[in-house]
Amino acid sequence: MQTPLPEWSPHEAMWIGFPSDPELWLEDLKPAQKEVAALARALHAGGKGEEIRLVAASEIAAKTARKLAPFATVIVEPFGDIWLRDTGPIVTGSGRGRRAQGFRFNGWGGKYDLPGDESIGQRLAQSALLPYQRGEWVLEGGAIDMDGSGCVLTTEQCLLNPNRNPSSDRQAIEQRLHADLGLERVVWLGEGLLNDHTDGHVDNLARFVAPGRVAIPTAAGKDDPNAAVYSDAARRLKAAGLDVVNIPSPGQVERDGEIVPASYMNFLIGNAAVVVPLYGAANDDAAVHTVQALFPERKAVGLRADHVLTGGGSFHCISQQLPA
Repeated sequence: MQTPLPEWSPHEAMWIGFPSDPELWLEDLKPAQKEVAALARALHAGGKGEEIRLVAASEIAAKTARKLAPFATVIVEPFGDIWLRDTGPIVTGSGRGRRAQGFRFNGWGGKYDLPGDESIGQRLAQSALLPYQRGEWVLEGGAIDMDGSGCVLTTEQCLLNPNRNPSSDRQAIEQRLHADLGLERVVWLGEGLLNDHTDGHVDNLARFVAPGRVAIPTAAGKDDPNAAVYSDAARRLKAAGLDVVNIPSPGQVERDGEIVPASYMNFLIGNAAVVVPLYGAANDDAAVHTVQALFPERKAVGLRADHVLTGGGSFHCISQQLPA
């Protein structure tokens, strides 16, 4: 079985969810659309990057997408919301050997049951003419991060959560990851970020940046709400024999008086650029500089993600790559 390629492998295209529902996004709709268009522009990089496929849920949203991002291909497919990392297909292999793997989706443990999210992965796979199959268990793409060698990172908080696959223990989950994605080694981290409604997705905490090399945040002072989480993740990664590098944390970021799961780790790796979400925190510039050093052959671009974050995620969460 072919495993998913690492995110830094060449892409044919990048699917990006385009904010579409005024009732979900309210006053953040238009600003979030502009943030997503800026992300698309950075990845496209004037034609140096991959093809950008903006996925809009309606013709009204598609019209806005075409206006804001005339360089992009706009696809109209109904969905609940834009989090394609979790609802889109995970494409394995490359060239003619590519296939799309889907999974059951239950709204992050029953929190947000929106029509269209359960089937958008299959529809995107079909639009790309990819063979599609679905594993009959709940898995979101943001819950795992892979280095292309068969190793995968995940968190106990998410994949062992009874709101996903209540009858499955650690061994059963590992067997399913092997059966459906060819993943041979699972490195289990503990908790994810505070107030992350995904129940601790790993793409906000730890990311492979090369085979066997993982980036994680380092706490931004004593008041960083995730300091203990970062420390525990570093301990587990080192115990697993992985090389650990640090990216600054934005520290405590609040919106409307509530601590939000803001993370530079939700960066998105494209063919020409690596786009880092920014939040107006003191470490914004340092995070972009650090990511640039990790990906010297790409341009690190920092972009504000304040309005996308109101939906619960950031740039990596709204995207899914199509390998070349």
